[in-house]
Amino acid sequence: MNQKLANALAEGGIADITTIGRKSGTARRIEIYFHNFDGELYLAGRPGFKRDWLANLAANPDFTLHLKRGVEANLDATARVITDRDERYQVLWRARTESWGVEPERAARDHEHWVETSPLAAFSLTT
Repeated sequence: MNQKLANALAEGGIADITTIGRKSGTARRIEIYFHNFDGELYLAGRPGFKRDWLANLAANPDFTLHLKRGVEANLDATARVITDRDERYQVLWRARTESWGVEPERAARDHEHWVETSPLAAFSLTT
């Protein structure tokens, strides 16, 4: 892996993912935010409603991560939907306060809602 690619993965940010539809079997591409916390990679979204991309990954964890800002690359990956409450709490707290810049006092007010309803998956590169 070249240094530009390694740096892009280390920084996290906006990328696209292509998943395989759990019912249709059709490739679906969406824009999403990914995070890198201590070398672990995550996909996360805002709370409130179910996401097809998460259901697709639960049914078929293999997907493609498309880096597109500063570095363009298509990387094969495998996801693990995070259901453990403690893990969800920790990862979403870091996503909100470190990546998205939410003040801790503000994040604390509605963090339980995020933990209960936000889409969240860990992933690793397979290429």
